[in-house]
Amino acid sequence: MEGKHSSPNRLNLLKKIGELTRSIVEDLCNGRSPTLKIDQFTSYCSEGSRKCCCSYNLPKGKEILTLRRESQSRRFDALLRVLLIVQQLLQENKHGSKRDIYYMHPSVFKEQSVVDRAVNDICILLQCSRHNLNVVSVGNGLVMGWVRFAEAGRKFDCISSPNTAHHIPVHVEDVEDIISVAEYILIVEKESVFQRLANDQFCRKNRCIVITGRGYPDVPTRRFLHLLIEKLRLPVYCLVDCDPYGIDILATFRFGSMQMAYDAKSLRLPEIQWLGAFPSDCEKYQLPQHCLLPLTTEDKQKAEGILHRCYVEREAPSWRYELQLMLDRGVKFEIEALSVHSLTFLSENYLPSKIQMAAFV
Repeated sequence: MEGKHSSPNRLNLLKKIGELTRSIVEDLCNGRSPTLKIDQFTSYCSEGSRKCCCSYNLPKGKEILTLRRESQSRRFDALLRVLLIVQQLLQENKHGSKRDIYYMHPSVFKEQSVVDRAVNDICILLQCSRHNLNVVSVGNGLVMGWVRFAEAGRKFDCISSPNTAHHIPVHVEDVEDIISVAEYILIVEKESVFQRLANDQFCRKNRCIVITGRGYPDVPTRRFLHLLIEKLRLPVYCLVDCDPYGIDILATFRFGSMQMAYDAKSLRLPEIQWLGAFPSDCEKYQLPQHCLLPLTTEDKQKAEGILHRCYVEREAPSWRYELQLMLDRGVKFEIEALSVHSLTFLSENYLPSKIQMAAFV
């Protein structure tokens, strides 16, 4: 698909790609084994705040790729193939997905993760974000509520029908003319909860913007949220299932993912407040025992892992109480469990009271 606008970094990136490929060719012509030094970034560690040296902006170390090792030579080869595809996308000012790239050399790449890693390596080498390479994701996110904006000439008028879902734009860099009369932004983990709120006319009754990433959020959803927060300066709340994977999704929104730690500055959303569902909500909202599910061994391992992440201790210590409570009780529950009281309990009681009483952490 052709891009409407030329990225301001496009010519600079093409220059960097040219310099990188020339240096590799020169090494090969002179009988030297080419090497690539790739910075390593991390979103968190398990060292605790006293020993932690994690940084959202600085690399933790360097990884050296060389053709001398067979395992690294395959990665080197994949990186160069993807780099040439990226160069073509930039030269022609077109966009492609990581899946498109995979199918250009499936017998070489073998699996999608090889392409994913190569794209991340290239972003680090060229010091840019993935969208700067014209490599785009297939957008999964949905938005509704009191907001209006345009993307590359196409208008998204959510305000005229605030409970109608719109797909979040893939090319977030082309989003402009954002207008909103919302009082807050609400992120919900699942599409089923998003649809529940739409059916209950939640946005008509509450001046808000509701967004879902439909599970773990993709890059366009996180970038779109980053843009809204930057432009609108609204409070942002997040509603996830009361289980370790829901909390991990919350953490991905707030702190970024390990896979894309190199781009945490443009993807993490430190303004997000955890609105629920909390383990302590069991008693507060009198959930019956049959609505609770036992934590699996995998759940417990996941919760323990999150509990020991350095950013939880450093930036979200109040999360620790709820995580530990979940582990101590050994149970979890879905947001939909609140429907045991009534189908509209979530939209008419739980969410309004939580926000009004500032019952978030």
